[in-house]
This record gives sequence, C-alpha cells and structure tokens, in this order.
Amino acid sequence: MKLGLLWCVPVVCAVLIGIGGGSQAGARAAGPCGTARRSSAHYKHVVWILEENHSYGSIIGSSHARYINALARGCGLAINYHNISHPSLPNYVGMTSGLALRRLSRFSSDCNPSRKCSTSAASIMGETSSWKAYEESMPSNCFKRDHGEYAVRHNPAPYFRRLKTCATHDVPYNRLTKDLASGKLPAFSFVTPNLIHDMHDGTVAQGNAWLKSHLPAILDSKEYKSGSTAVFITWDEGEGGTSNNCATNTHDIGCRVATIVISPTTRPGTRSRTLFNHYSLLRTTEQLLGLRALGLAHHANSMKGAFGL
Repeated sequence: MKLGLLWCVPVVCAVLIGIGGGSQAGARAAGPCGTARRSSAHYKHVVWILEENHSYGSIIGSSHARYINALARGCGLAINYHNISHPSLPNYVGMTSGLALRRLSRFSSDCNPSRKCSTSAASIMGETSSWKAYEESMPSNCFKRDHGEYAVRHNPAPYFRRLKTCATHDVPYNRLTKDLASGKLPAFSFVTPNLIHDMHDGTVAQGNAWLKSHLPAILDSKEYKSGSTAVFITWDEGEGGTSNNCATNTHDIGCRVATIVISPTTRPGTRSRTLFNHYSLLRTTEQLLGLRALGLAHHANSMKGAFGL
C-alpha cells in the first residue's frame, strides 16, 4: 500500500541531478532537504531505516536504485561509512547499544532471542523519551522468532533484557501510518522492511521500489515538514569482503555501506568523506535527541556538522 505522494517526479529529479550543492531556494521547490536553516531547527524525531547486505558500490550509481540515488543527490550521502561486523545481528545490536565488537560475539550466529543470545546492556530505545520499532511482516508485537518474511535478527529490541517496553513499542509496520496520521511519531523510530523489501532476499530494485512507495509518508508528515525530524537510511553490512572487524576498516569492500541523511537542514548534494560507522549514527542520534552517549558512540565521529544537523 502506498503511504504518500512522491516528492521527486522525473522532471524534478533531473533538476536535482544538475544542481549539485544546490541553493536553499531550489531545495524548497525540489525536495525534502535544505528547506530550513540549521539555526532554526530543533530535532525532536529521528528515524532510522535499515536495509540489508549491500556494499556501497552496489547501491550508489546502480541503475536499479534510481530513487535511492536521487535521494543521495538531493540530500546527504556519507561516502566513507562502515558497518561494525558480520553477519546481521551484531550490527543491529551494536548500532543501538554502542557495544564493542568483543561484546557482540554472542550474536555472531544470528540467533533468536534467548538467555544466551541477549544482553543486559542499555540501548537507545531505553534512553529515549519515546520510541517504536516498526517491523514489516511481524505478526505481533515484539515477536521473538522468524515468521514468513519477518526476521527477528533484524529487530534489535527483543535482544535487550533491560528493555521492558518491547511488548508495547516494538510493533508491526502498519502502525507507522497511524502514528504519522495522528501526530504521534516517537522521538526514535527504527524501521525494518521485510526480507524482500530490505534487499536481503529481494533485489536492489525491490528495495528501491519499497522506499519510493513508503518513504514519502514520513517526508510528507507534519513532523518532517515542521523541521523537527531527521531520517537516516543505511545498510546493516556490506558483502564480498573477508573481515569481520569493520568499524574503521577502510580497505575491505564488505565493510563499507551507503548511508543517506535526509533532513530539512541538510543542504542538497552534501557529501562527506569523514570516517563514520554505525556508532557514529548512534552518537548523532543521541546528540539530536539530547541523550547520553552509549558505549563506543562516545568516541565515534558525529555526523551533525558534516550534514548540517
């Protein structure tokens, strides 16, 4: 089901491709970024959208990801951004907790939540004033095993033992439509498409089509248009490499992923070569929402300055 209108029609996309850094006036007419001055923004909402298993080069420049590349050109793109490890679960747990690689080893089998496959560490979900995880194809709240195209390893909340609100705040994806319509978008939103739409089992083209259909609902919302919402699209991990120690590994192809920053104060065409990783995303979100830094997020490079947040 489509959740909103597209912000970028073909003619406008052509304009975006041509403007590069772009002016703020042009951004107001063409897309969701660069519509507000940084000094006037106060971010109250941060949305993460997680895609799966594609390195930077298989997304950026791909003819199968035209909408994603239009977003990258019309907003912000981190071109030196890295996942933490392999496979999926260590990245999902690490990016929401700041846990170091050695403490993520228990999750290296992509296990379902259990006494052994969980952590007592704090998470950003437990630190925020409000949060929700919106999980596509999840049959019921905080579901702790795989079901159809829902993979619990792509849903970090059930793995945090101290997180007592999983049963009420970790919800099926269709709740996002209702929360946007009622003006109840939480401070922190974690959005997980299902295994087809996150590109894990589906194609890049299918993931691109899902974002093209669903992302405009967020960008057309009152929360985004009021200048209080920032959106980050990233991939859990790259592929094709050999290293499982990825956070600062700039040589392994499987350690580098695309990350797109969408916000009213991010100038169209912004690109940064600064070394960022999933810990950087956590730190940036904590800064925007006024939260304490968890684990390695405390030392990670912030994305705020680079992307005008």
